[in-house]
Amino acid sequence: MAPTFGGVNLEDIAAPRCFAIEAKLKKAVDIPVFHDDQHGTAVVVLAGLLNALKLVGKSLKEVKIVMNGSGAAGIAVTKMLMSAGAQDVILCDTQGAIYEGRPKGMNWIKDEMALVTNRQKLSGSLADVLPGRDVFIGVSAPGSLTQDMIRSMAPDPIIFALANPIPEIMPDEAIAAGAKVIATGRSDFNNQVNNSLAFPGIFRGALDVRASDINEAMKIAAAQAIASMVQESELEPEYIIPNGMDFRVPPVVAAAVAQAAMDSGVARRPVDPERIAESTRRFIYEGVLDQV
Repeated sequence: MAPTFGGVNLEDIAAPRCFAIEAKLKKAVDIPVFHDDQHGTAVVVLAGLLNALKLVGKSLKEVKIVMNGSGAAGIAVTKMLMSAGAQDVILCDTQGAIYEGRPKGMNWIKDEMALVTNRQKLSGSLADVLPGRDVFIGVSAPGSLTQDMIRSMAPDPIIFALANPIPEIMPDEAIAAGAKVIATGRSDFNNQVNNSLAFPGIFRGALDVRASDINEAMKIAAAQAIASMVQESELEPEYIIPNGMDFRVPPVVAAAVAQAAMDSGVARRPVDPERIAESTRRFIYEGVLDQV
């Protein structure tokens, strides 16, 4: 069936099966296979974090990150951050920090992640490993982050509490505890991290150049494009990422993804990225999809 499709989007497949299914499909077909719950989330998290770090004057390579949640989104976000340059990430699940050799609560994907994260092999609960950390990213459970945990973090902590519909901590509580930047997955708070910012533009760019894959270079390009939509003069703790209904975003993302596909050798035909951006704009505003 693959030759009749431009790409495949996987949806609502739980970890760890989602990783094996995606990997097998990628080997079996020569069209993009994309799991939005994983990679869409990861792209938007990276976009928001790039801008949040500008506000605190830190770089992705130097910050210490704790990722709470080791399902599809948590592991994909961790991989994406490390691909983009993060050096120090601790991945946690319901049993605490994941580390190489942990005897309980592991599976093959956690074993794999333990080889590249938490190289100090810190153990214990989320509260045990959070002190001194710069960034908390949660794709976990309501109420799993407390004000005392935030107070234990490094100065100007960045909090991405993305559990839905109730985040790991409510924004007002996080700010009262000293958080510099707070993002959630909800549209009624500032800084909503939502897959919809990434998905349309990524697929538009990949399809228009007939890409055989959506690779790391394309995902990082998408994240950088999303981040670029917040100008330096606009950047503030309450605005680190575009609104989910900001229709300026998909054309910019599509063009960046198409360029990255061509640069990384997975595009099967070259197309001027500006033509792709303009075609995407027309489709959004006029309902007309041009041939590019």
